[in-house]
Formats: sequence, C-alpha cells, structure tokens
Amino acid sequence: MKTTPLDIQQQQFNVRFRGFDIQEVDNFLEQMANAFESLQNEAVSLNEEIERLQFESKGYKEREETFKRALLNSQKVLEQMKENANKSAELIIADAEIKAEKILQKAHNRLAQLHDDITELKRQRVQIEIEIRSILESHTKLLDITNNAAQTIDSEEAKLKLMKQAQQV
Repeated sequence: MKTTPLDIQQQQFNVRFRGFDIQEVDNFLEQMANAFESLQNEAVSLNEEIERLQFESKGYKEREETFKRALLNSQKVLEQMKENANKSAELIIADAEIKAEKILQKAHNRLAQLHDDITELKRQRVQIEIEIRSILESHTKLLDITNNAAQTIDSEEAKLKLMKQAQQV
C-alpha cells in the first residue's frame, strides 16, 4: 500500500494515559507529511527526468544506430566503388593491351609486306638488269655486225675503186 502525505496528516493515534503530547505528535506528523510530500514530489520529478533522459537516450541510441548503418552503408558503397574502379581499370588495361597487340600485329604484317615488296623489287631489278644487259649485248652485236659489214663494204668499195682505177689505166 502506498502512503501519501495526506495519510500521514490524517493518521490518528489512540490516546492513553501518559501518552504523547497530541500537539507535538500533530506537529511532527505535519513536518513528516511535508518532508514526505517534498520527497514524493522530488521522486516524481526525478522519475519524469529519468523518463525524459531515457527517451533522449533512446533517441541518441537510434541516431547512433542510424549513423552506424549509414557508416556501414557508406563503407560498402566505397568498397563497391573501389571494386568498380579496379574492374574498370582492369578493363581499360585489357582493352589497351588488345589494341597494342593489334597495332603490333599490324606493324608485323606491314613489316612482312615491306620485306616481301623489297624482295620483289630486288627480283625485278635483277630481271631488268638482265634484260638491259641482254639488250646491250644484242645492240653491241648489231654494232659489231654493222661495223663488220661497213668494213666489208669499205673493203669492197676499195677493191672496186682499185679495179676501176686499174681499168682506167
């Protein structure tokens, strides 16, 4: 059973012979009732303060949990961003390597084509040199034949002149 200040004030005691001074008891009960009321008011006030602080604490804990979740989420997002950046970098590097390989392959193919072209040009030069030598030799032979024919004609003409001169004499 809960005792109130009013219960203390209204408490009645049996009076007996040589009992307590009623005025003193009443004054004491009045003081006790006031002290009890003050303590009770303070207890109510403290209970209200406790409830307020518990409510605030609950709010702070909820905020703390929210912040923790937000921090964890942001860490996860950062990790995902790092992973995505790493994957993107790997893709860029792989793409660059493929492009570099293609460029090298084209360069090797072009080099091989140039070697083939150089070989073909050397073969054509040798063939042209052979043809030019052949033409020069045939022209030289023609010149020799022409010179021999001219010499033969000159010697024939000289013989004819001699014969003409011999006939005229």
